[in-house]
Amino acid sequence: MKPNIKYQAIHKNRYGYSISCLCEFFEVSRSGYYAWLKRQPTPDKDIELGELIRECHRKTKQTYGYRRIRLWLAREKGMNVNGKAVLRVMRKWGMLSEIRRPSPYQRGITKFKTYENLLNQDFKAIRSKMKWVTDISYIHTKQGTLYLSIIKDLHDNSIVSYDMGTRQDNGLVVRTVEKARRQIRRGMLLHSDQGGQYASKDYYDLSEKYGFVPSMSRKATPLDNAPAENFFSVIKAECINRHTIKTIDDAKKLIREYIWFYNHERIQLVFGCTPLEKRQAAA
Repeated sequence: MKPNIKYQAIHKNRYGYSISCLCEFFEVSRSGYYAWLKRQPTPDKDIELGELIRECHRKTKQTYGYRRIRLWLAREKGMNVNGKAVLRVMRKWGMLSEIRRPSPYQRGITKFKTYENLLNQDFKAIRSKMKWVTDISYIHTKQGTLYLSIIKDLHDNSIVSYDMGTRQDNGLVVRTVEKARRQIRRGMLLHSDQGGQYASKDYYDLSEKYGFVPSMSRKATPLDNAPAENFFSVIKAECINRHTIKTIDDAKKLIREYIWFYNHERIQLVFGCTPLEKRQAAA
């Protein structure tokens, strides 16, 4: 094998093995390899890292952000790359993660007020209209993204209110609360994450108008709002992910039908009855 070919093989595998081991394996000197390396034209230093990030994207279905890609590079390629460098190259080549990006309607939202975590993962409620949780999730369709906002009662797990829209804005949350206004009891907890819609003045005004007490999860702590997260995982597993949804209207129809089924017909293992049967029995 010609020395140049050996040097190319060493260069290609340099992240998986030490240069010394590779030179010993190919029976060439380290000084010879480094002399060959100096003679090579200097490419854009980001090209190689960009190719590795592209490989990571292919294998992870473009779901990794720069932090996970940095860990993937360390595990799979033996590379210790600064996270800022990974993010810079991802931005340079347009390879940012396809999920968890801020909605265009969320960018620039100014937080008016955040609230203490009053719920504090105490998800038991001895009566209805005592503790509610709320959140927003998204449903992809071939026509675009539909956002689903829900309110869930922790006493019986019923979906008290929900609304849908193609914009993840304050209006979506306001409509969801307004639909539940006749069931709101003054002093009850309504728990959310720290999303801009829940930290807005519109949401604060609703709390003053109807008398509910806002509570918020801690930053980056999804378990603080686990009951709402659980509902979204259930509806996606049992309904959304079992269909190829073509239009926004198709998604809305599926969601309406499923939430009716969830409240009226789906037996909760923890209760042995449906949410509304649990509510009626308590009443």
